[in-house]
Amino acid sequence: MLEREVIQHKGFRNIVEDGKVVGFQVGIRQNVYRGTWLSQFRFDHLTVDGEKYGPEDVTFLISGIEYTYDEMADKDRIKWPRDEVAYIRVRKEGGLETGAHTVSVNFWQIRSYLPVRMDGGMPFGRADTMTRELVLV
Repeated sequence: MLEREVIQHKGFRNIVEDGKVVGFQVGIRQNVYRGTWLSQFRFDHLTVDGEKYGPEDVTFLISGIEYTYDEMADKDRIKWPRDEVAYIRVRKEGGLETGAHTVSVNFWQIRSYLPVRMDGGMPFGRADTMTRELVLV
């Protein structure tokens, strides 16, 4: 079940590969009334404890498949379901320390019914940054 907040406690964890911590992930849910085609997803940044990660620093795990932000741009037939958590993943040796972390994320969806020229990088000229305190255990 999804939490009410856009930034989810569920899935906030370090990523372990071959017994080694190689990064961390943050779960997010959509703040729209329907699912989003991956090509309509826009992402500006993820910030954890003041450290900012842009589109080139992260990947997205959606429906069990990992994408770079650039790969998502032409995925107009693949949808991020409205009721599913997506994970923003960051490669960072050692991941994050256990304890409290301040997490902010800035993303939005463009509208399929608006002309591309109105996208302008942000919906109607702005995007909201969501912030939440999360605890890594």
